[in-house]
Amino acid sequence: MKRFIIYLTFFILPGWLHAQQLTLKDAVSIALNKNLGLQIAENNVKIAQTNNNYAVAGGMPVVSASGTDVEQLTSLEQKYANAANNKSSSNARSNQLTASIGATVPIYTGSRVANASKRLEVAESISNDYLKSRVAAITYNVMLKYYDIIRQESYAATLGRSIEVSRQKLDIVKAQQSVGVANNADLFQAQVDLNTQVQNLQAQQLVIDQAKTDLLTVLTLKQDSLIVIKDTIVVATDLQLAPILQSMEQHPDLMAAGKQVQVDQYLEKETAAYRYPSLTGNAGYNFNYTRNSDGFSLLNQNYGPYVGVGVNIPVFNGSVYKRRQEIAAINTSNDRLVRDTLGMNYTGNIVKSWQAYNNNLQQLQTAKDNYELSGKLLELVLQRFQLKQATIIDVKTAQQSFENAGYLLINVSFAAKSAEIRLKYYGNQLSQP
Repeated sequence: MKRFIIYLTFFILPGWLHAQQLTLKDAVSIALNKNLGLQIAENNVKIAQTNNNYAVAGGMPVVSASGTDVEQLTSLEQKYANAANNKSSSNARSNQLTASIGATVPIYTGSRVANASKRLEVAESISNDYLKSRVAAITYNVMLKYYDIIRQESYAATLGRSIEVSRQKLDIVKAQQSVGVANNADLFQAQVDLNTQVQNLQAQQLVIDQAKTDLLTVLTLKQDSLIVIKDTIVVATDLQLAPILQSMEQHPDLMAAGKQVQVDQYLEKETAAYRYPSLTGNAGYNFNYTRNSDGFSLLNQNYGPYVGVGVNIPVFNGSVYKRRQEIAAINTSNDRLVRDTLGMNYTGNIVKSWQAYNNNLQQLQTAKDNYELSGKLLELVLQRFQLKQATIIDVKTAQQSFENAGYLLINVSFAAKSAEIRLKYYGNQLSQP
């Protein structure tokens, strides 16, 4: 067994030497810098910022210019009753030049432009809320996976302590057998117990490796990277339910859902504005120039500005605008229901997390006491076993009690920490470490 441990050390040591120690702050920072979904959310913010423009809302004048220059050759033959008036020409050149510049200015649109502008402004705010939500979700996910690794490694530490006891138990049996006070059954049982514990530790190492792979995937790092986490689970004990429920209303998801209702309301008003007359102003300048090398008119040129007003009155279109307005009103109602449903779900998640948080906090101190007592009991039973005052079964039972107490302490600590993280997430109190 000593040879096996030595070989195992030689195999693992090179990986440890090249492993990178990772803190929670580092993990969250890496995830926020490399997460592809967050980059998409940032791009969506830029799109919304670009789109939030008065011109996109249709409130800016539209200026356009056009021009043509046509050169042509024309053959002409004209015959009249009076032969003296007959004309004939071949390949007569003609040039026609036209140019114009015009502007259309919206004067009255039935508040359509104003509502569109407000809608785009709220849409930009929603994109920022989605970005904040993405940041919070990534932080939440990284923290859970980070502390899960600590939990799994704590399991391994408990198994390691139990393996050390099994090794001491085996040494005691060998020493007792050498003086003729122990039989082969105790020796075989001690060896089997040690081998079983070593195998359990190897299986637990697989769980740790896979938990690290999950974390590396969230961090968008190579899944075969070697990382070392040296940390403990410390649970906050000062959380209060009322402030969390109050701050929940500022959660980016709920804020975005509420603002989506505003967007629908503006869109509803914007759609209704199409049912009203619109007034536009028009102004511009025209230039026309025509020159012929032959014919009645050798030169024709006109130019000058113009100004006018245009009115568009929707008289009948099969009630299309009315139906669109009704659909927009239904969408507003639906999104209001979505907001209310999301609020109820988040409230329910907070209450359940609060219940789990309180329950696990109450168990935590008892679990710590049991773990300390089971450790002392294991040492005492091992000493009694060395003095032949306890059997190998007593030692094994004490080991199982120690392992169970260790598992319970770790699970309660992790459950309390997970509930704390969930409370802070849904209560919009989850800050970056």
